[in-house]
Amino acid sequence: MAAITFDTLKYANRLKSAGVPDKQAEAEAEALSEALEVNLKELVTKEDLHHEIESLRREMLSGFIQVEQRLVIKLGGLMALSIGIVAALVKLL
Repeated sequence: MAAITFDTLKYANRLKSAGVPDKQAEAEAEALSEALEVNLKELVTKEDLHHEIESLRREMLSGFIQVEQRLVIKLGGLMALSIGIVAALVKLL
């Protein structure tokens, strides 16, 4: 995960220059820094997304292969049944 930094000193100084008391500005900067740190730990990266997309592609391909195999088996069975029915009809007629 890419490191994202938050400059608490710059933020606190900006608050101070806007008229916020020193202790309050420092406390707000620290609180915001902690909140960002906690939330950024759960941040999804492009690598995470690419990994999940590739995993889904593999699952889908596997599912399609299984469906294709079932269809081939069912069509083969239907063909065999059809040939049997035609052969029985030919014998009867």
